Amino acid sequence: MSVLHLLALSLLISVSGAKFSGRPGINYGQLGNNLPSPSDSVKLIKSLNAKRVKLYDANPAILAALNATDIAVSVMVPNELIVNISKSESLSDDWIRSNILPFHPATKIRYLLVGNEILSSLDSELKSALVPAMRKIQRSLKTHGVKKVKVGTSLAVDVLQSSFPPSSGEFRENISGSVMKPMLQFLNRTKSFLFVDVYPYFAWAQDPKHIDLDYAIFESTNVTVTDPVTNLTYHNLFDQMIDAFVFAMKRLGYPDLRIWVAETGWPNNGDYDQIGANIYNAATYNRNVIKKLAADPPVGTPARPGKVLPAFIFALYNENQKTGPGTERHFGLLHPNGTQVYEIELSGKTTEFKESLPVPENNEVYKGKIWCVVAKGANWTQLGDALSYACSQGNETCDPIQPGGPCHKPDLTVLHASYAFSSYWASFRKTGGTCSFNGLATQTIKDPSYGRCEFPSVTL
Repeated sequence: MSVLHLLALSLLISVSGAKFSGRPGINYGQLGNNLPSPSDSVKLIKSLNAKRVKLYDANPAILAALNATDIAVSVMVPNELIVNISKSESLSDDWIRSNILPFHPATKIRYLLVGNEILSSLDSELKSALVPAMRKIQRSLKTHGVKKVKVGTSLAVDVLQSSFPPSSGEFRENISGSVMKPMLQFLNRTKSFLFVDVYPYFAWAQDPKHIDLDYAIFESTNVTVTDPVTNLTYHNLFDQMIDAFVFAMKRLGYPDLRIWVAETGWPNNGDYDQIGANIYNAATYNRNVIKKLAADPPVGTPARPGKVLPAFIFALYNENQKTGPGTERHFGLLHPNGTQVYEIELSGKTTEFKESLPVPENNEVYKGKIWCVVAKGANWTQLGDALSYACSQGNETCDPIQPGGPCHKPDLTVLHASYAFSSYWASFRKTGGTCSFNGLATQTIKDPSYGRCEFPSVTL
């Protein structure tokens, strides 16, 4: 055999034998008005030792900044385009032509997710359009000669109607046959992944009396859960949640389809009525999950021992424009100024960290009164619309701030808005009302009442 043939064979063996790394990447969200530039963000991503990054769009400035970095990139088709793309090959082609071709292959785009948590939507047309849109995008990639890009979509844990014990894992009846089976068939045929969002935090926070906190953050030494059907033993909540997906896929005939954790993380702060959202728990969870995922040889899960489980940690930054409860704005590994919320890196090789973590103060449910007021730094020009919304929901929410009412004076929008926010939240919290108002509001345990003006509160 010639030297040339030997070299070619050696190269083939080394390439085919290249290991697929379990080192987790990072989710790069952009819902903040104070975040670093794309080029600075890429430097920060590198400083965390991340080799993969997931975007929630195909932001051209970010894709340009990732050019020639050797960081594998996941991009996303926006939810609002999915129905139209599912009906139009030309629109799918246009999207690939505009968003992928200008950057690929110099920017290492490797994954293309069609929408984010689509199957959590109540929109039946959108859910029905998901798999057809995935097929269209896959064909468009092939049409344009784009290779090595896996197509998928991210799913929240609510796609499961049963998840405990893990062996009972089963997709919701309204999507199982109509959406999930054809999706799994597509993912299996294209050798892609089932991308899932897995948050032990939310599972634990919903039932802290029956789920051990240490079990949720990988710190348990004496708590285990044994599946009575499989006899598999679980030492942490993360594995338990992953394996519920494994068994759900097995039920539909796809026992070996690979899973990719599209999001996982733990909030470093939150509202007063949100238990366990603190720096200690966030650092402990993320350090431990990174160590598990990056282990070599791979650890896997009880249902899939020794298998690589790729993942993206959520998230790069605390994002101040995310709506919803306070935790939504506090999943970041970094502050918007680029400093670390706590010591962390993604290689999994760091076993000891220099700085001690602050003692957690909210691992027990808060008991007492809470008010909802205008947040520090809120854009006052937006308060008028939020005030109008809060006052238009009924229950005489804003009667006291009307002329002649005990809270009308001083006649200041910021004071009226704080009263309206508290009154609205006190009236509607039990039916899903939140203290958010698109980031304009925040919770406080300091009574904002004054004079004859008594602010309504929520009592926990």
